[in-house]
Amino acid sequence: MDELAIGSLVASTLRVSVPLILCALAGLLSERAGVIDLGLEGKMLATAFAAAATGAVTQSLPAALAVALAVGLALSMLQGYACVTHGGDQVVFGMAITMTAAGATVVLGLAWFQQGGQTPPLDDAVRLGPWFTALGEQVGRLPGIGPGLALALFGHTALVYGALALVAAIWWLLWRTRFGLRLRAVGENPAMVDAAGVGVALLRYQALSLNGLLSALAGCSLVLAQNPSFIPNMTAGRGYMALAAMIFGKWHPAGALAACLLFGFLDAVSIRLQGAELPLVGTVPVQAIQALPYLLTVVLLAGFIGRSRAPAALGRPYVKER
Repeated sequence: MDELAIGSLVASTLRVSVPLILCALAGLLSERAGVIDLGLEGKMLATAFAAAATGAVTQSLPAALAVALAVGLALSMLQGYACVTHGGDQVVFGMAITMTAAGATVVLGLAWFQQGGQTPPLDDAVRLGPWFTALGEQVGRLPGIGPGLALALFGHTALVYGALALVAAIWWLLWRTRFGLRLRAVGENPAMVDAAGVGVALLRYQALSLNGLLSALAGCSLVLAQNPSFIPNMTAGRGYMALAAMIFGKWHPAGALAACLLFGFLDAVSIRLQGAELPLVGTVPVQAIQALPYLLTVVLLAGFIGRSRAPAALGRPYVKER
């Protein structure tokens, strides 16, 4: 495989990994605070629809981003009201968000656009453009690995570079700040945090607010950077894959990043293997190739979930003792 093919594969891996990375970071923040979030799939789907619908109507990229962020934040606050304030079942409510989003986006898409649940394609002015193209052209002139390096690392959208930067930022937030120490403590021993005079509910709401914003960015990446329009159920299980990556990464940003890149690599490879001829096998069925990332998700969860230690208070509503 020449350097251009490798560069193209790396570029595809980074692009398809972005929603997984952002979603995994969103889940990591909420679960470090003790709140299980099985609604990541639904939040990503709802915010993708919000961004696409707003962009199609207003033809404004800032408006599309703002509405998507507002929807993601509202869903997380609703989750906090149900699960933190009133101690509702976190697993049930998360699944309710996903199921509601799957149905509501199709119904609203049919009612508003009459295109089978899809939104009209977004103009280029509404979508995110490439960054560092000039620098990429200069790097591409270097002899040897220059063209492959330019293809792999330059010309991506802001969300690609932003997602990688957020991994480092959230690591710093959780392990190098007082807020991060308290956030991790509330997921391990909320009673101790409460005894220290720090509000458990407030910390969990703060974690969920960041969770909603990151989920919205993940949804935006699907329609503003990858696909030109919203398609029903376009998340295709990415929210659950992000949860698997977070668990495989042991609730750590770097570990989650590595798992997401692995899933993204398999997704990128599966695209290139469609219709390929393999020795002793012949033409590989498209369905078998597309199932590779999901199969790996099952294998990783089956083989490694027992070795990962979740936050001790994960999924347990905290009731202040009187």
